[in-house]
Amino acid sequence: MSLRTCVGTLAGFALVLLLSACASAAGQHQDAASGVTFVVVRHAEKASDGGKDPGLSEAGTARAQVLASRLRRFPVRAAYATAYRRTQLTAAPTAQAHRLDVTTYDADRPADQLAAQLRRDHAQGHVLIVGHSNTAPQIAAALCACTVAAMDDAEFDRLMTVRIGSDGAAVFSQERY
Repeated sequence: MSLRTCVGTLAGFALVLLLSACASAAGQHQDAASGVTFVVVRHAEKASDGGKDPGLSEAGTARAQVLASRLRRFPVRAAYATAYRRTQLTAAPTAQAHRLDVTTYDADRPADQLAAQLRRDHAQGHVLIVGHSNTAPQIAAALCACTVAAMDDAEFDRLMTVRIGSDGAAVFSQERY
């Protein structure tokens, strides 16, 4: 293979990479502009200090950092958590990474009312909501108007996503993190 052929092949390969990167960036921009993605999680593992309002354990602090890392590349526009230390500490790394304050919501507020407010207040980007085992699935269900399985008290790694397009259609998904 001649030097000219190698250079031509490398230039073609570089062009393909550049175009795919541009297409990917354009797709992300279009997604952000055409709807909102709500990311709903339960607070990370709590410390076992026996208090009524515990902070996070070492594993919980690590999980909060993993969540922030996963959301770092997305346009997070808001972060919500209840007033409890464990939810605030779970949301804090993501909020800090995006230069946001954590907005406190009432843990006893009905999920459908919170979901209606969130949908009214946010039309674009990503919004993190940190709740509890008995509220996070209800919030996700209210956002998507779909059925979401209950959460066991020992479950800390479920990440629920509700993507609402500009047409108002909601798509629910979940994964482990």
